Amino acid sequence: MAHNNVKNLLTEQRNNLSTNIDQMSILEMVQLMNHEDQNIINAIANVTKSIASAVDMIAEVIQKGGRLVYIGAGTSGRLGVLDASECLPTFGVGEETVIGIIAGGDQALRNPVENAEDNREAVITDLQNINFNHKDILCAIAASGRTPYCVSGLEYAKQLGAKTIALACTEYNPMFEISDTNIPILVGAEVITGSTRLKAGSAQKMVLNMLTTCSMIKIGKTYGNLMVDVKPTNEKLHHRAVNMLATILDIDDETAEDLLKSAHNHVKTAILMYLKSVNYDQAIELLANNQSRLSEALKD
Repeated sequence: MAHNNVKNLLTEQRNNLSTNIDQMSILEMVQLMNHEDQNIINAIANVTKSIASAVDMIAEVIQKGGRLVYIGAGTSGRLGVLDASECLPTFGVGEETVIGIIAGGDQALRNPVENAEDNREAVITDLQNINFNHKDILCAIAASGRTPYCVSGLEYAKQLGAKTIALACTEYNPMFEISDTNIPILVGAEVITGSTRLKAGSAQKMVLNMLTTCSMIKIGKTYGNLMVDVKPTNEKLHHRAVNMLATILDIDDETAEDLLKSAHNHVKTAILMYLKSVNYDQAIELLANNQSRLSEALKD
């Protein structure tokens, strides 16, 4: 099949605009990269329906108690781990909801692990180690769409009856032949031939932002555009939580500070306690009865 020939891959093509990049001034290099990066927005615009379809699947899985699991190698794997790890402070969910796995294990986040992306067996072990099952959804990320680690992971997920998503920067590839929903982000040839940490990586990061952010909004993790499930784990996030309460409830910072403390540092609960005149336990119960959706709990 043509897609098995590396030199035919879109991600491996030479970019005609950068053939003499080593002779350019630094400003010209920067301007060329910026010009090329503008292709990313159009490439993503072309697949918004596929992204929306993937978000629907993810939200449904999470609502039923399943997890979103990212797999990838190299840059793609690092981006998956990054997106998963950012869901805890932003939306108050950790590994019980979003997990990122990189080929070669966590050491591969900092140092390349030889041949990790070619190991078809390792991904099965990695998925078994987190008890991946039919209730979960697997999102495989690979610029080329042909990374053996990812292809094997998708095959394993399908065997278990789990939902699958494939995210790649080529149109025809082995991953797309397996998964339920395909997201082809066709950003074109890189400024440095085959360096998919550039446009491909940026595009993947943007799509992952959409997948988790939109699915978290859908399952009630925000109130309007405010992150009311934020975990105030540092000073900045604590101030953000206090500011949110002060803004939403039209109260002063001191009152907001006290309210947050009485709500065990949970913004959503604090809002309910104040607006519904209930105590902490009653607020928690209200949230539980409304699938943790603040807007619904307020109507209750």
